[in-house]
Amino acid sequence: MLDVFLLEGQLEWNIPLLVVLIGMGVSYVVLLRIFTDNKIYHQQPVLFFFSLILLYLIIGSPFSTLNHLSISLHMLQMSVLFFVIPPLSILSIPSTFPPIPKALNFPPIAALITFAVMFFSYHLQVVLTYLSLNPFIHNSYLILLFLLSFFIWQPIVKKHDQRFAFLSGIVLLPACSLLILNGLFSDSENPLLSGIMSSLCMSPSTLSSLHFLPAPFNTRGDLIMAGILMMGMHKFALLITFRLKNKVPTGNS
Repeated sequence: MLDVFLLEGQLEWNIPLLVVLIGMGVSYVVLLRIFTDNKIYHQQPVLFFFSLILLYLIIGSPFSTLNHLSISLHMLQMSVLFFVIPPLSILSIPSTFPPIPKALNFPPIAALITFAVMFFSYHLQVVLTYLSLNPFIHNSYLILLFLLSFFIWQPIVKKHDQRFAFLSGIVLLPACSLLILNGLFSDSENPLLSGIMSSLCMSPSTLSSLHFLPAPFNTRGDLIMAGILMMGMHKFALLITFRLKNKVPTGNS
């Protein structure tokens, strides 16, 4: 069932995921009417539906397959998934909504450390190759990272905790540095997204139809750009989050 959330190698739109997201949208509207006086065009509902649309474009559209051709496209996808969608989603939830049960809460610092270790490990070639050979484990791994990212962004969004925001950037540096150092010093063209990875994520017919992509894809320069892009996206997400926090109400609009 987890393959509902990740496109399995086809250049097509993920319809089951679309149905799930529509169900989430309908549930949000029902809760909005019950617990708030917000209208659908108010800031928080707009943020919620924008985050759903963004999520679908990132993991439910053909882009989720194309991102395997380039590490920079891959890191753009992961940056949006882990750094942009979670804070937007948290900002979109009115304080009058029923709270999450305490049993489901996870300490933010534990979530951050776990996320950092898993995120760094994910971009080690041996780990990535193993995950690519086991789609169920691969999908579960990414879904766990996605869930952990919500616990990480919770204190940043709700408490405006700038020290925790700074710490989140520090613990992500090893993953960014790994990409950049591989690009600078590795003898291989792209140790993270090798031909094996591409062939596992896409069918041969799909791969043969994608030869139009330019030469810079899957080069050492692409790795350097990916590391810089990930750091930039994290800083951009923090900036947007702090600015939106001052504009989006915490209760009813």
